[in-house]
Amino acid sequence: MSEALNRTQLYQWHVDHGARMVPFAGWEMPVQYPTGPIEEHHITRRSAGLFDIDHMGQVNVTGPDAIPFLNLVMTWDVTTMAENEAHYALMCHKHGGVVDDVFIYRLPERWFVVINAANRQKDVDWLTKHAANFNVTVTDVSDATYMLALQGPQAIPLLNRLTPTDLEAVPRFTAVATHLGGVRALVGRTGYTGEDGVEIFFSAPEAPRVWEMILATGQKSGIEVAPIGLAARDSLRFEPAFSLYGHEIDDTITPLEARLNWACSFEKEFIGREALLAQKQEGLARKLISFELTEKGVPRQGYPVANASGEEIGQVVTGLYAPTVDKYCGNAFVPPEYAKTGTPLQILIRDKPKTAVVVKRPFYTPAYR
Repeated sequence: MSEALNRTQLYQWHVDHGARMVPFAGWEMPVQYPTGPIEEHHITRRSAGLFDIDHMGQVNVTGPDAIPFLNLVMTWDVTTMAENEAHYALMCHKHGGVVDDVFIYRLPERWFVVINAANRQKDVDWLTKHAANFNVTVTDVSDATYMLALQGPQAIPLLNRLTPTDLEAVPRFTAVATHLGGVRALVGRTGYTGEDGVEIFFSAPEAPRVWEMILATGQKSGIEVAPIGLAARDSLRFEPAFSLYGHEIDDTITPLEARLNWACSFEKEFIGREALLAQKQEGLARKLISFELTEKGVPRQGYPVANASGEEIGQVVTGLYAPTVDKYCGNAFVPPEYAKTGTPLQILIRDKPKTAVVVKRPFYTPAYR
């Protein structure tokens, strides 16, 4: 018998509003609402999308050795981070593969690390293991903490109606402690859609209240806002070329292969650094590329990728319809000689070759960048 799936506090709301629920990383999550994933994608790009992402995990790190500990286990140099700053980082195995990708926040009294749902126990165990030699405390606060995201060009104007804090004045990639309609919350000017917006953390029992409050405020103020499911969340993160664990990164894929060099501070020591420096010196055997199909077909994860001569050279790791650019696209790992923009490829869709071409990343760059 399969294990029972976890459910977020908003599970019944999703069901009551016609969401199609699917298993995801041990949770029963909404993959789409009656509006459909393409329209959900467009709503987020043009106005505001609201995401229930409480399947994600959160960890507090405290203690006198928090900085040296985090600098060992994270690829990013946390000493460069100012108070209330947030940054994307990776945790790597000694061999260079990615344990997980995270967002880390330097808060006044603690370091706050957001981890992926599928990796929650693995990450907590990994952090706890490496904390043994440091005077630090690693605390999994996932169950007590609720996490929502509000993303899109109207996300900040909408949320500003609920808080005494002027979120327009809060720089991107920082966080602020505030109140939303009386509910204490940490609001991070972060997100994973390529749009401006926030990720919100607050006490778990307040979830229905905060969720309904945001939707009602949008309706009252004339700001279009809608709940967004996993399908649109995937296409929204894909277009700006953001990695998803289990696709562009995993235990066997290194940051160099995944084009995440920018998230690694090689001037300081971290677990996996020596393996990555060796890989850099030896040269990559494979590299992440993006492609678009030039004939009709839908690429899927796991489909083989061939060169123009039909020789298999790699595999699709993400494949989907990208609504903003109106194209069927994907990501794949191929030998570096095939990574140049304009290189012709073939994607084997149900064993039938479909022509494709390597394209420049990302597919979409928002106006605020």
